[in-house]
Amino acid sequence: MASSLPPKATSIPTTTSQHLPQSFFARPAEQVAPALIGCLLVKRQADGELLWGVIVETEAYCQSEPACHGYRRRTPSNETLFGEPGRFYVYVSYGIHHCVNVVTGRVDWANGVLLRAVAFPGELDRLAAGPALLARCFGIDRSHDAQLVHPDRALWIAPRPPELAALDAADLMQTSRIGISQGQDLPWRWYWRASRSVSKRAKGDRQPSYAELAFLLGP
Repeated sequence: MASSLPPKATSIPTTTSQHLPQSFFARPAEQVAPALIGCLLVKRQADGELLWGVIVETEAYCQSEPACHGYRRRTPSNETLFGEPGRFYVYVSYGIHHCVNVVTGRVDWANGVLLRAVAFPGELDRLAAGPALLARCFGIDRSHDAQLVHPDRALWIAPRPPELAALDAADLMQTSRIGISQGQDLPWRWYWRASRSVSKRAKGDRQPSYAELAFLLGP
């Protein structure tokens, strides 16, 4: 499916041409997941234009717990998750929806972070509020599986722009993961509380009254 148009109402952040180093991902998923909030998912399209959005929700998964794809065994379909950190792991959910993960941790130990939601400042709040919508907006599918998270491959993750550099733990909501039947007790989901693009808010956490991202990254 064709990608959505790049955000119209905001200028392109200066960090989009940069990328997170492999060492950033060479840590346990539960450390990388909250650190990815505020970073930019960037895709260079065929015409050279950049499609970008701010990562506002993530989930961590580890081989030691039952919700992880690598929990029971290593298979051809989950092989990427056991590989080197800093690669995309893309799988198909319910036979139709693509979900985008980044491999973390170390080789031979299944570990990764699911990118659950991205905000496009200046666009509809819920354009990419969920893993399947995120993949659809960026045109990500199984052909991107095992691909390096790097500009040379036209799909990468850039550091937080200066406007979001002050983002810290107090700005994030940490809660249990959703959409799974096992491992629900682990509080391994994080989202930016000020974002209106979160897939599902924790009980009692009210929707922000305005789009703070559009304010921070406005023209």
